[in-house]
Amino acid sequence: MPASLSLVHDDAAARPPFAPPSWTRPAQERVSADAGHGSAGRTLHFSPDSEIYADGDECQSYYRVVSGVVRTCKFRSDGRRQIDAFYLPGEAFGFEAGARHTLCAEAVSEAVVVAFRWRGQASLPDDARAAQDLFAEALNEMRRAQEHALLLGRRSALQKVAAFVIDIVDRLSARQRRHDEDGVELAMSRQDIADYLGLTIETVSRTLSLLERDEAIALPAARRLRLVDRAALRAAAA
Repeated sequence: MPASLSLVHDDAAARPPFAPPSWTRPAQERVSADAGHGSAGRTLHFSPDSEIYADGDECQSYYRVVSGVVRTCKFRSDGRRQIDAFYLPGEAFGFEAGARHTLCAEAVSEAVVVAFRWRGQASLPDDARAAQDLFAEALNEMRRAQEHALLLGRRSALQKVAAFVIDIVDRLSARQRRHDEDGVELAMSRQDIADYLGLTIETVSRTLSLLERDEAIALPAARRLRLVDRAALRAAAA
């Protein structure tokens, strides 16, 4: 079913309204035609849970998120879903070493992405700066994959959830260019988080409640999350 953004407005009249979530705002960098990559991009719009490309599709493009959040995932033969990564505004995804995609990509929320033609090394632009930028994006993709592998290798659910919270809050806050006192708003559901961490949704919910009880985080609304004690959270993730 489409992901829905459900917020609990406690004492809404007494508090100023939240700023729009950072994942709904366009990335500040240039992502339209040319976009520093030496080729024109196509702007594409996707509704929540819609498919951007399927596992096994021919790899013809790589993508950059303009607004919204995108997930890449794999569906197992038993129907289980494993989420490989979440991509926020300004981040690129869809690079492949081979001719076909090895994961599927879906919009988590309403999303706008720009698709750039990709044919492996043949897609490298002639401009040296543009080639360097593209190479840096591919390296960032590799780094995220390595970090996710390390995350899945953590022993306990508490370690996994705490590490995820630090990462996602820092990435979203960076896009807001500030650490909001009200925290950040998550586009992904707790089922998404569970499928990313290799846990059950019950375990994710229980662990978040434990971190809130221990005053490491605050959950002022259903999908709003705020860091209260970063040191305690880092200790829990270690």
